[in-house]
Amino acid sequence: MLAAFLIMVREGLEAALITGIIAGYLTRTGRHNWLPAVWVGAGLAVAVSLLAGTGLRLVAAEFPEERYALFEGVVSLVAAGLLISMVFWMRRAARQLKTDLAQQVEARVRDHAALWPLVALVFLAVVREGLESAFFLTAMMQQDNGLPVLTGAVLGLALALALGAALYRGSLVLDLRRFFRWTGAFIIVVAAGLIATAIHEFSELGLWTVLPQAAYDLRGHLPADGLPGAMLNGLMGYRDHASLGEVLVYLGFLAVALTFYFRPGPRLSAPSRA
Repeated sequence: MLAAFLIMVREGLEAALITGIIAGYLTRTGRHNWLPAVWVGAGLAVAVSLLAGTGLRLVAAEFPEERYALFEGVVSLVAAGLLISMVFWMRRAARQLKTDLAQQVEARVRDHAALWPLVALVFLAVVREGLESAFFLTAMMQQDNGLPVLTGAVLGLALALALGAALYRGSLVLDLRRFFRWTGAFIIVVAAGLIATAIHEFSELGLWTVLPQAAYDLRGHLPADGLPGAMLNGLMGYRDHASLGEVLVYLGFLAVALTFYFRPGPRLSAPSRA
């Protein structure tokens, strides 16, 4: 639940900021009549994301047990890949995000008849976050009871929308650079857990046979179905028993991803406060 909450706050706030930047630019340049295109694009993106999440759940329900395990592993890998790409894209693009979006909006509204290009710009910006969320929530619900995950997701999205609205009105000052930096690090940990989950499922199916010997077995001390174990599972993909191959993949991914993430380079700084 907590992981779903935090990631939906991050994803929702990112989408709200992008939408707010576009809407704010149109307002500042006196193009209020173009604002409905922003809401249409955002609404379509939300609808497509909901349909994608529902479709993934319906497809999973049709699989027999063996194919379901394969589906779970594949969805976990896709979700991890989308989360990591989002984190590094935001790290790289945040510095020029506001300027780039303003230039793209200006290029689309220069032709007063070109309504749909602006709708498409907002749609593509928001649907990326929505599809990432759909795959992530699907992967999380396969590991845990769906209700806590959905509850955390709804609460996180509600908070993100409230924060985004407050930022847009100027009634809230938030250190976005620090917020996105540390939530990005948390998402890397979550992605590592999803990759470990995929490796575990592939091992159960005999598709992963690298270093199959047991690395640890904590089922008698910290079971995954207990409250502490379930919380650790939701936050970082904890399993109460794992093979040496699973542990090495998990730790290796974390080491490489966090090293690249925190190395000096483009910083999240535009704007550092909003």
